[in-house]
Formats: sequence, structure tokens, C-alpha cells
Amino acid sequence: MKGIHSIFLACFLASAFASFLASAFDPSPLQDFCVAIDDPKNGVFVNGKFCKDPKLVVADDFFFSGLNKPGNTSNRVGSNVTTVNVNQIPGLNTLGISLVRIDYAPYGGQNPPHTHPRGTEILVVVQGTLYVGFVTSNPENRLITKILYPGDVFVFPIGLIHFQYNVGNTPAVAFAGLSSQNAGVITIANAVFGSNPPINPDVLTKAFQLDKNLVTYLQFLF
Repeated sequence: MKGIHSIFLACFLASAFASFLASAFDPSPLQDFCVAIDDPKNGVFVNGKFCKDPKLVVADDFFFSGLNKPGNTSNRVGSNVTTVNVNQIPGLNTLGISLVRIDYAPYGGQNPPHTHPRGTEILVVVQGTLYVGFVTSNPENRLITKILYPGDVFVFPIGLIHFQYNVGNTPAVAFAGLSSQNAGVITIANAVFGSNPPINPDVLTKAFQLDKNLVTYLQFLF
């Protein structure tokens, strides 16, 4: 029971912190809410978005269940991200906030280097020990890192490459709030070596100063 309380406390903390950042990026709503809908025939056009008729809005438009469930970390990077954004909770539309749960496998499970092009992230650890960090923009490219323990909080500024890595021998769990209803994610390795169609290997060979055979292997891998 104590563990469940810690998880939900972490969710509320992450969401609360992110709310302070939200108005800087997603547009502020001009009404109480704007529940997103795919079919505009049952909605009204308000504040630049098609919204569900407020009279048809129900509690489930603002609800998600399942963040108490561990994600499956049996994959190449040893992590799982459970996202709760406008795609899961349509009531988040125009509110400028979202939430994720991140599970990390023991002995090196990681959320690999990535960016969120539309949101700042604030992360709180609830279980395990994480090595986290971000890299500042050119020309300094300074690495800023910290070891986090349960209860510790760390911020990743919008658009900067960042990561989390489990340095412990037990599973780790963190929750993060983001200052966007849909912050987006670009995983660096996947974007560079796994683009569709592939980037010309000559470009990557020169950019990374790698052997061309290694570049083509990485493109095959991703």
C-alpha cells in the first residue's frame, strides 16, 4: 500500500510542477476546457481547435487508469515509457500539460538520449537510482548530470538532449510532467540511423567521422 501511495504522490508532484511551465508553450485556453475530438461534426471550433460540445463532455474525457502498472522493460534499451497525453486524455487539449511513467530494468536500463521539441520535463524518482543528464546547445555542448535517488527531482529544459540510466541492481521507476499536451519525442539514435528513408551513409560517415561500413551496419540495426 505504501508503494502505491508513493506512485500516486509522484504523479501529482510531477503534474503540479509541470503546470507552472505549461503556459509558456501550449496556448492558454479561452474557456474551461476543450476536449479534443476527431470528428468535427459533433464539436465546435473554439480557440483554434475542434472541441467536443461542452454539454456532451463526461468524466472519462479527463480520466486515465493504469499508471500503477509496471511497464515491460524487455527490449533493447531496457525501459518502458507509459505516456498520458492528449491522445490518452482528450480533456488535456489546450491545457499544456502531460505525464509519463518510466520503468527501467536493473543493471543499465535506460531512456536513451532524446529530446522533447515542445516541452520542458520535470522528473521525480520513486524507486531505484538513476544517472540522469542533459547536454547544452552549441557551441559549449556542456554535459550536466546528477545521480538521483527516490524523492529526488530533476529538470530537463525544452529541446535539449537528455537521458536517464539505471545504475542500480534493482528496477527503477520515475514519473515526469511535461509542459505540453503532446511534447513529442525524438530519440537521437533512431532519428539519425533509423530514418525512413535512410540518410545517405556518406552524410553520416563524415558527420560522425565513422567508417562507412559501421554506418551502414547501424542503419541496418535501427
